Amino acid sequence: MKESGMTLRIVNYLIVIIGIAFIVLMPNSVQAQQKISAAVVAGLIQPFQEIAAAFEQETGIKIEATFSSAGRFYAQILNGAPYNIFISADVERPSLLYGKALCSKPFAFATGEVVLWSSKKDFCTAHDWRDALRQNKIKKIALANPKVAVYGASAQKALVEAGLWEDVEPRLVTTQDLAQVFQYAAMDAVDAGFCNLGQACSEKGRKGCYYSMKEAPVVVHSACVLTGARNRELTERFADYLSSPAAREIKRKYGYKETIQTK
Repeated sequence: MKESGMTLRIVNYLIVIIGIAFIVLMPNSVQAQQKISAAVVAGLIQPFQEIAAAFEQETGIKIEATFSSAGRFYAQILNGAPYNIFISADVERPSLLYGKALCSKPFAFATGEVVLWSSKKDFCTAHDWRDALRQNKIKKIALANPKVAVYGASAQKALVEAGLWEDVEPRLVTTQDLAQVFQYAAMDAVDAGFCNLGQACSEKGRKGCYYSMKEAPVVVHSACVLTGARNRELTERFADYLSSPAAREIKRKYGYKETIQTK
């Protein structure tokens, strides 16, 4: 009887331990399922990472972001890529997805500007960006592929209208996306790069200098929740957070302006 009683106590003890362990570990298991997959244009790396970190700290929901060009993401989504939310560098691609019933109604995220940035402070001694590009010492200039990167297309349009495209084109180093433009310029692999104002306002960007390019069309970033999104309720919650005061403050810090548009 004594041995039987002792065995029962041990069994009960183990049941209690297992129960406590289950209670402790269960929130982590549930939290592991609370993930949002975001397709974000590469020019938004710095502000988006800060916004995602703030959202995760507030909610415990993890944002797993992939950064590339708007054109690449658009093609991937058409082919069934399993993203939850798409933040583009234009209005057109999310609108096209909406027309194909592949996302909910797009909404405005922010408006960005094209700049000509260099890691070298002495680069910014010319009168403006046009004069800077006319300097013989500027041998290599990075540009995101205009066919898939909206900022690249915007910079190209400004160059064409300024009558500089034929002069600059032989010196261009074409990259896959805007993040590579900034990377090449920051590493001095090129003399300068057509970046966005957000990159120039980053911690690394402030170590260099830039010219504003008011002649380049502004870039309106829009976003949409994809129709096939898993964890849709969580994704909608994150979509709302992108317009929150905390998110707006981060966007302003990187030089982005709010775009007035109803969701």
